[in-house]
Amino acid sequence: MINFNVPPCTGKEFEYIKKAVENGKISGDGEFTKKCSAWITERYHISHALLTTSCTHALEMAALLAGICPGDEVILPSYTFVSTADAFVQRGASLVFVDVHPETMNMDERLVAEAVTKKTKAIVPVHYAGVSCEMDELMEIAEDHSLAVVEDAAQGVDSYYKGHALGTIGDFGCFSFHETKNYSMGEGGAILFDKEEYIEKAEILREKGTNRSKFFRGQLDKYTWVDYGSSYLPSDMNAAYLWAQLEMADEIKADRMRTWEFYDEALRPLAGAGYIEQPYIPEYAEHNAHMYYIKVKDLDTRQKLIGWLRDRGIQSVFHYVPLHTAPAGMKFGRFYGEDRYTTKESERLLRLPLYYNLGQDDREKVAEAVTQFFIRK
Repeated sequence: MINFNVPPCTGKEFEYIKKAVENGKISGDGEFTKKCSAWITERYHISHALLTTSCTHALEMAALLAGICPGDEVILPSYTFVSTADAFVQRGASLVFVDVHPETMNMDERLVAEAVTKKTKAIVPVHYAGVSCEMDELMEIAEDHSLAVVEDAAQGVDSYYKGHALGTIGDFGCFSFHETKNYSMGEGGAILFDKEEYIEKAEILREKGTNRSKFFRGQLDKYTWVDYGSSYLPSDMNAAYLWAQLEMADEIKADRMRTWEFYDEALRPLAGAGYIEQPYIPEYAEHNAHMYYIKVKDLDTRQKLIGWLRDRGIQSVFHYVPLHTAPAGMKFGRFYGEDRYTTKESERLLRLPLYYNLGQDDREKVAEAVTQFFIRK
């Protein structure tokens, strides 16, 4: 069986986890947590990067730091994971879903401008498949209306927009290090931001509402409960697992890119014949080979192709069911304008196996099976 995903593993993970245990500091903010945070800030030229227990928690922290309150409106795409919405619903905000560009599945910035009201407090671009949204226009809209921008860059670690790392352009950026992502700590994430005004509040939030971070830096004689917070700080053992991959980030990215480029070349004849559509990468975007998807004619074709591949030992999967069609989406939000593309395009999209160390034989098997589905002798 060729799995859709295999969590990345470089070989040093267990060595580093063992070291974390031997350090006697397996809770958060140990040696490896600090290494990972420093790597992120240095590589992506951002002032602050705090590891979290998930990208969901990074988004929740961003919503709190952005001051989202009951009655506020937040603009986001419907084609995203529930965490993007949950973080703001928990703060009492109303969701305003906008349609996507069919080429990239990213939110249509033209609709964002139209959807802004007096209640709008934030824009939440989601960089689908590690391909950037049109950030210049979104940032201009945000500036014109004094809105916060929270980048959901769960899939966008080591992707770029006009040379700027995703997650570093808005007021806050949120990374995921889930087992399905390019670099993993099992469950985990990070929140990124530049402004110094957020750091103390962010540390308090992450440390259960206490000023414990200051205490461990020797800035206080004791720590105490000072504000609202939660347990957003991951174990140093998780960070140790992640560090083994960040050390080899370029190699992992290059390997994934070889798979992505192989699929793109091998399946191009099917696209030329009109059987499928391939991913579109805008000129302004440098992607990270997070996923390779194709779009087929319709939902029925997709389901038949999934079955065809499964019968040949290949696991392929679809992706999000648009949030505005879900019970909670209808309860907590509304869709702005017409759903021209979100639902239709989501029903056509199919993701192919792509992970670190996917062998060439398996790449060829996947491409051949997809081709045979459409061109049967």
